[in-house]
Amino acid sequence: MREAKLEPVVISYSAGISACEMGEQVQRALALLSEMRAAKLEPDVISYSAGISACEKGEHWQRAVALLGKMRDAKLEPNVIFSYNAAISACQNGKQWQRALSLLRDIRQMNLYPDLFAYGIVASMCEHGGQKKLVQSLTREMCGLIAAE
Repeated sequence: MREAKLEPVVISYSAGISACEMGEQVQRALALLSEMRAAKLEPDVISYSAGISACEKGEHWQRAVALLGKMRDAKLEPNVIFSYNAAISACQNGKQWQRALSLLRDIRQMNLYPDLFAYGIVASMCEHGGQKKLVQSLTREMCGLIAAE
C-alpha cells in the first residue's frame, strides 16, 4: 500500500493483523497494532480481537490479557466470542485457570453472556487445577445457560 502511495486505514491494519494471526506471527501482529497508533489510527474491536487471537495462537497469554485490558481502556466493548474467548483460550494454553476464571467473571460483570465454549474451557481448566467446587458451580451455570436457550 505504501509503495502505491496509499495510506492504510483501520480496516487495512485489521486485515494485516488477522493475516498475522492465521500465520502465527504474533510479533508482527503486535507491531501492526503499534503502527496503527503511531499513524494516529485507533484500533477497533476487530483490530484488538485479531491481536488477542494472534497472542492465543502464539501462546502468549499475558499479552492476550493485556490487549483485552487495553481494549477496555479504549472504551471499546470486547466481543464474547472473538475477544474474551480468545483470551480465555490463551489462558488455557498458559495453564492459567485463575486468570481464565477472572475473565469469565469479567464477561458477566459487563452484562455480557459467556457462551458454552467459555464455560467449558474454564471448567476444564479448573478441573485440571483440582478445583472441584468451582467445576460444580460452573457446571450449574452452564446448565442454566442451556436451559435458557
